[in-house]
Amino acid sequence: MTPTSARPIFGGAMSRRRLLGGVAGLGILGASGAGLTSCAASTADTAGSAEQVVPFHGSRQAGITTDVQDRLAFAAFDATATRREDLVDMLKTWTAAAAAMSRGVMVPGDSHADQVPPADTGETVGLLPARLTVTIGFGPALFDGRFGLAPRRPTVLAELPPLPGEILDPACCGGDIAIQACADDPQVAFHAVRNLARLGRGAVVTRWTQLGFGRTSATGTGQQTPRNLMGFKDGTRNIRSDDSATLDKFVWVGAEAGQEWLRGGSYLVARRIRMFVETWDRDRLSDQEAVFGRAKYTGAPLTGKAEFDPPDFAARTADGEPTIQDKAHIRLAAFEANDGLRILRRGYSFTDGIDARTGTLDAGLFFISFQKDPAQFIALQRKLGQHDALNEYIRHVGSAVFACPQGVADASGYWGRSLFEG
Repeated sequence: MTPTSARPIFGGAMSRRRLLGGVAGLGILGASGAGLTSCAASTADTAGSAEQVVPFHGSRQAGITTDVQDRLAFAAFDATATRREDLVDMLKTWTAAAAAMSRGVMVPGDSHADQVPPADTGETVGLLPARLTVTIGFGPALFDGRFGLAPRRPTVLAELPPLPGEILDPACCGGDIAIQACADDPQVAFHAVRNLARLGRGAVVTRWTQLGFGRTSATGTGQQTPRNLMGFKDGTRNIRSDDSATLDKFVWVGAEAGQEWLRGGSYLVARRIRMFVETWDRDRLSDQEAVFGRAKYTGAPLTGKAEFDPPDFAARTADGEPTIQDKAHIRLAAFEANDGLRILRRGYSFTDGIDARTGTLDAGLFFISFQKDPAQFIALQRKLGQHDALNEYIRHVGSAVFACPQGVADASGYWGRSLFEG
């Protein structure tokens, strides 16, 4: 898509509609940016409480293996800057702002003069940091030659190929830069994206956005497995943050990238997956469980009794049929059936009001995964898109991929420094 400075701060009509959709519990009050209180961030007066703060600085970005928070605000931007130095200046400003908001303090630069706009939009005054993390990623198009970055593009960073089971809407695909803001308070997450979009004016324009109101995975060892909008536990076998060997093998980019700026980073794949929940809700319980290969209420595989029992894919019924059917979701997605292949999931449920064409809910899963090579996701989705029994009830409608660089070591650095200066 061609960037246009005429787009509003949160993207085109579809993106704005999604932000303003009737999400129960998000508290969206109005149709203007000032009226949106569905997501927020923190302030100097409330900074403190160590368990509320996720450190921003470090060798790796927060928001990847961090224990998944309850809320998401995600935005993809197109670069409108024409000079490399202007984009770098914006990234420096963004980094300082994100670091401050993660600590629970206001965006720096406020002069307290009443004749100029404040540096921080202020909707999080009095709120705690809520474990805010802000994660950045760079899309394939950023390396197209505009900023002299083409020699630094990793060979595997390219737009995802056409995949089975998708009917993509260009209005929620792609982007030069992505921001993923996660927090336990929706207003904290929204505040982060809102302020970065505001600070980026003149250098970037919002392409599309997505709010998430319920996590659909767990990365922390103490986190319980959440449920998706179909009522099933989601991400039972996800990689956990303490499994460093698996993370190194499947999530963190190493020397194989051929680009030092990406070493210690990861690739983010985002997919907007529409769920046809009305159709699903009319299906009988036994069919629902057969689709997933798990018991709905306990989360146990159909061959076990408890959620974390290993599935027995060789088990047969009295009739000689597989207990976990050949097209069951967990069978097709299992690492045992994919040469050990793993990805780190970090998705969220969403609901964006009613589909005016059908009168049904526009709801589903905003799927996010991190992996050391997008080919990991592509291989899994090709298999699932062709064979998964779940395809009767879902459709992939949005898609994007981004390279998430290594972390910012300290306050002297900025997002992507080794990309632009290395």
